[in-house]
This record gives sequence, structure tokens and C-alpha cells, in this order.
Amino acid sequence: MKKSWESILTLSVVHFMLFPETQSGGGPVVETIEKLALDDFLGAVEITRISSPEDRASVRSIALQSGLKIGFGAQPLLLSSGLSLNDLDEAGRARAVDLIRSCIDEAAEMGCARVAFLTGRDPGDADRPRALDALAASLNTLCPYAGDKGLALTLETFDREVDKKALLGPSDLSAAFAQRMRADHPTFGLMYDLSHQPLLGETAREALTTLQPHLVHIHVGNAVTIPGKPAYGDLHPRFGYPESANDVPELVDFLKNLFHVGYLQKKNHGVTPWVGIEVKPQAGETSELIWAHTKRTWREAWSAI
Repeated sequence: MKKSWESILTLSVVHFMLFPETQSGGGPVVETIEKLALDDFLGAVEITRISSPEDRASVRSIALQSGLKIGFGAQPLLLSSGLSLNDLDEAGRARAVDLIRSCIDEAAEMGCARVAFLTGRDPGDADRPRALDALAASLNTLCPYAGDKGLALTLETFDREVDKKALLGPSDLSAAFAQRMRADHPTFGLMYDLSHQPLLGETAREALTTLQPHLVHIHVGNAVTIPGKPAYGDLHPRFGYPESANDVPELVDFLKNLFHVGYLQKKNHGVTPWVGIEVKPQAGETSELIWAHTKRTWREAWSAI
């Protein structure tokens, strides 16, 4: 690809995955975000809850000074709390809605445009329609709440059978649900992650073609699909990790298909489409070396498109 990626997309990194010690809201949040902001490889960073008001103010200042955009991911909060927006128990669902409300508030404070989240576990065939209705009820509350603050919601799809075992889930069902929601909430959209593709048993062409009308965010990463192997499941090892699914060829194919389905031609109020990198250091690895490796992988893949 002769054109620079900066002219086509907004490249981000999932900060709380690259630096997992910050995932609970503390740790070296400010220092690590400043490191990323000083590297003009990126146009954006994806954060989760930051517990300290002082740290939030510092991160906001870093972003403003460096020109770095900020995205917000509520996934760690839902996963760590065990709360589900499709909980069939109304009290549990209400707690999940309250949690995402608080995430929307913080995302607005940080100057984010969207809040990403995931569904809860799939309850099985018999209860799946009720779970989808429960999810819709949650979003019918949350989408207007986000809209009043100038934000929109992004549902990230996850695996159904391996690790997160999420309601959404397979791309065909996710697309149908998004179409249902966008009838009343047109800013609602979906995120698809290359690392979840092998866990779902999908291909880039079929998944991205199915989801294309509803895609508002993309992640790229890796997964191990062989039970018993290190990093098995949804653990986001570096590209080319031993016995993993994705390396440069798979990233090239995925990016080519993002062009093919038109995702990388989408612009929203002049903002180029987001592609976020999601990698996590495994045992014996460091965040800094994994990030250096990831940048080399991205450059190699981009040059091969």
C-alpha cells in the first residue's frame, strides 16, 4: 500500500490490554499513556475506567497536548464484575445498565466519542430469544443516555464456545441484532476483532461482508485455538505467537477485506475509521517488546496490501 495508513484510518491500541496492570483502573496509567502519546505511530488510544480523578485529568491533558484521540472500553468492567446486559434476572440486568451508565459518564469526561462493551454469556438455544430481548431493553435505555452526552455505543462481538461464550457472538446473529437496534438508534454499531475470528470459526470475507452495514470499529489481534496450548482462548498473544492463528498473512488478508467491504472508506464527520490493535504480553514477555514487535508486524502487513 503506497498510501500511509494515517490518511485512511485512525490507528489505536487497547491500552489496558498492552499494559494489563492498568486494567483495574490503577497502576502506571499516566506514565504508560504518555509513552504511547510520544510515539506518533498511533492516532488514538483505547482506555477503560481510570479510578483517580487526578489521573483522568492527566490523561486528558496528555491527549490534548499530543493530538491523541481517546476511545473507551467497558469490557473489563463487565467481565470482572460478572454483570450482563442480557441477564434474564431483572435486578442483575439493572446493575449492568447502571455500570454502563457510569462508563458513559466517564467517557464523556475523557472526551470520547464512543463506549464499547460486550454482551453477557449465551444462555443456550432455549433462552437465547429472551436474552436478545433483555439486551435490547438495556440498549433502549443506554443508547439515548449516551446520545444525550454526545456519545454512541459500540457492541464488540466475542466467541460463542471457547472463552467468553458470549451471546453475541456469531456474525450473522450479531448483524441481525444490530439491524434491529439501529432502526431506533442509528448511531449504535458493532466492533469486530480479528482475534475472535478463528475462535468463531469464521473467515474475514464472510464475517466482514455480513457485518459491514453496522461496523463502526475494528480490532486486530491474535488467538490460540488449540486446547491445552499456552495462551489458549481469548488472551490476545502477539502476532505469530507459537501455534497461534494469526500472523502477517492473516493480518494482510483481514486488511484487504476491510478495503473490499468498504469499511476503510467510511468517514464519520471527517473522522477516519478506527482500527485498534489489541495485544497482551504473555508469561515472560514485556509490554514494551510486544509493542515493538506489533509495530513491525503492522508495517510489514501494510506494505503487503
